[in-house]
Amino acid sequence: MTFWDRIGAMLESARKRTLGAVLENLAVQTQRRNEAAFSIALIALSAKMAKADGVVTDDEIAAFQDYFQFPEAEGDKVRMIFQLAQQDVAGFEEYLRKVARIFDDAPAVLEDVLDCLFYVAAADGVAHPRELELLEKAAKIFATPADAWRRLKAAHLGLGDDDPWLILGIEHGVELTEIKRAYRALVRDHHPDALIARGVPADLVRIAEGRMAAINTAYERILTEIGVKTA
Repeated sequence: MTFWDRIGAMLESARKRTLGAVLENLAVQTQRRNEAAFSIALIALSAKMAKADGVVTDDEIAAFQDYFQFPEAEGDKVRMIFQLAQQDVAGFEEYLRKVARIFDDAPAVLEDVLDCLFYVAAADGVAHPRELELLEKAAKIFATPADAWRRLKAAHLGLGDDDPWLILGIEHGVELTEIKRAYRALVRDHHPDALIARGVPADLVRIAEGRMAAINTAYERILTEIGVKTA
């Protein structure tokens, strides 16, 4: 069964019940971490973040397609997920809690989902206050660590005045060996191969690029701050 076949099977189930019920079912499955589960969760949350006018517009689908590059032949499935999510009386927070349960043993995957939601929110070049409020709500429900939240904000909105030490998740003034150890661990955890292993669809692993840029910038700023020359 292909990736899109699995999506289709989930949609058949959702038509008989609700998309929220499908997410709930995924949360109790033992073998639930895969590309289809990740994609259903992401598309559903993206639909909930869209303007709650109850209508799926072509513009909304086009904007999402710029990010989630699905084959045109599978467009009806994506539109159906948007429609089912927007028709469901369950709200954004309830969907967040269901997704948090699906990946309750994989906090890195929840960070990947949040990263994707950031990308969707900032697709027009700016994250509006309401969108940031929803993202902060997602981070709280996902129990996203403070340093991971800062990395995601830096990846999509720029490093700004954020403390580079906090972005790498290390204390001010630690030894250079500890700084390098933290940096290498982050590089390993956010490498595209690591995302694919966690069930992120291959077409979405480019989210790692922005995160890695934020990590590299923070690392270089720390080295400059402590007087270590970078190559």
